[in-house]
Amino acid sequence: MKKIFLFLTLFIAFSSVAQNSNQVELEKQKLKQALIYGDQSTATNMMYNIIALEGDKSVYKDSLAYLYFNRRSYLSCFLATEDALKNNPNNIELLEMNAFSIESLGAFDKAIESYQKLLISSNNNFHAYKIASLQFELKKFNEAYVSIKKAESLPDSGIENITFSVNQNYNQPVPLKAAIVYLKGLTELNLDDKAATKVSMQKAIQLFPEFVLAKEVLSNLEVKPKE
Repeated sequence: MKKIFLFLTLFIAFSSVAQNSNQVELEKQKLKQALIYGDQSTATNMMYNIIALEGDKSVYKDSLAYLYFNRRSYLSCFLATEDALKNNPNNIELLEMNAFSIESLGAFDKAIESYQKLLISSNNNFHAYKIASLQFELKKFNEAYVSIKKAESLPDSGIENITFSVNQNYNQPVPLKAAIVYLKGLTELNLDDKAATKVSMQKAIQLFPEFVLAKEVLSNLEVKPKE
């Protein structure tokens, strides 16, 4: 009798596992089809179903974060990355989406913390630049100066560009290396070091001769005060 009971218990357990596995595969097929058709709402629902079936360790938490990020649903992306990072705390792409989402929500202090965590793993000059730019926005000029010096010291891939708004009708993409030196100059200007600002702006223009904003700052510095 005990053997029969044990067999029934094992059979039920095996059947449950098999049924769960089949359900997961079905949901994955639905997800694949939804993505092919560009139906992001259904794809999101399918991911939730898969996560519920697979449990807390499901890699589809990462996929859900990517989906929200691509949809620019930054609050949902932030919450999804916070959850996914519990399983994969050093994943650079998750950390980057997390930081960018918080920044997009306007929580700059929290975004700085997230970019600082990211920088530890990435050692990327763009991430150091982001920290400095947010500190500059918050008028934390001494902290921004330390951060931008860090960004300047890190290797540059030559891939990243920073887009600056020159006027209402024109945005100018600028190579990151030149943008870093430009932000350094602006920080020096706010720390009342005009001589250092001039050197930085000249270097930014040397790195990117078409740099409109750097030329404007340099021009204003070189204007002699009226007697």
